[in-house]
Amino acid sequence: MKRVLLLATGDTIAYSRRPAGVASGAGLLATIPPDALAADVVVEDVMAEPSWDTSPSTLLGLARRARSAILERGFDGVVITHGADTLEDCAFLTDLLAGRAAERGGIVLTGAMRYLDDLSADGPRNLASSITAAADPALRGAGAVVCLNDELHAARWVTMTDATSVAAFSSAPFPILGRVAGGRVETLAEPPPRPPAAAGEPETDVALIKTYPGMDPVSLTAVVDAGARGVVLEGTGMANVPVSLFTTISELTEWGIPVVVTSRCRTREVPLEDLPLGTGLAGKVGAIGARGLAPSKARAALMVALGTGGPRAVRDWFGRL
Repeated sequence: MKRVLLLATGDTIAYSRRPAGVASGAGLLATIPPDALAADVVVEDVMAEPSWDTSPSTLLGLARRARSAILERGFDGVVITHGADTLEDCAFLTDLLAGRAAERGGIVLTGAMRYLDDLSADGPRNLASSITAAADPALRGAGAVVCLNDELHAARWVTMTDATSVAAFSSAPFPILGRVAGGRVETLAEPPPRPPAAAGEPETDVALIKTYPGMDPVSLTAVVDAGARGVVLEGTGMANVPVSLFTTISELTEWGIPVVVTSRCRTREVPLEDLPLGTGLAGKVGAIGARGLAPSKARAALMVALGTGGPRAVRDWFGRL
């Protein structure tokens, strides 16, 4: 039988209100009938903050534990239970750092939208399906995926779109990778290309700033003065940011602080300079395009890219993303 490591961080999937308490990983596993388990599961509880306030060090720690479980400890797969708020952030950072582990085993993140003692709690089924997926060879090479509601989403594409429904996550306009049905993975689509290899130590101090018309550039310099080693700007449309920021973007780039521009909208996975005329203009003053990544995922990518060096190395890394 395949061996799967369960890294349990608590949060909604493990929380009961009557009486109030958080189930351990073993307690969560006990909610699944033994004949529904598709693997021999080893449980490790991981101390973590609430999902909405998970620190970069915790996210990086989970990613490293998942990678080492497959590469160094011989597990066939890893499941991470995580709160829904930043589940996609953790999944993408784990994907970026997975390296060769993505080829050797399945890495699955899951959570729940209902508490453990709610009527029709979704956590036990999500966990059972995730264990099945992590043990299935069909996920080798897919990188980190998110499994909820029996759907498998690529970490790069998945987004939480509804905080009130068990169908909370979507990959649209991209397809879901597959479904868990009948005790196995049914593949429906090819995963996105693997990201470039991570090099060096990721940087944890990266700022994410939402832009708006008339914005004062002091918002950028303030976060850098406070210690940020990189900045992600959430623009509008096709990665547009206010012209008032252009001089500061240029200066920060010259000072060795990479500035990545993303958008609150879905955008194309192309460099800023390849966008239509009149859009993505921040690229002309040194900004780096996020290759279609959502803002929070662009931040995770910049954390990893900063391990390769300064603005020029970061630009090259994003160019291969």
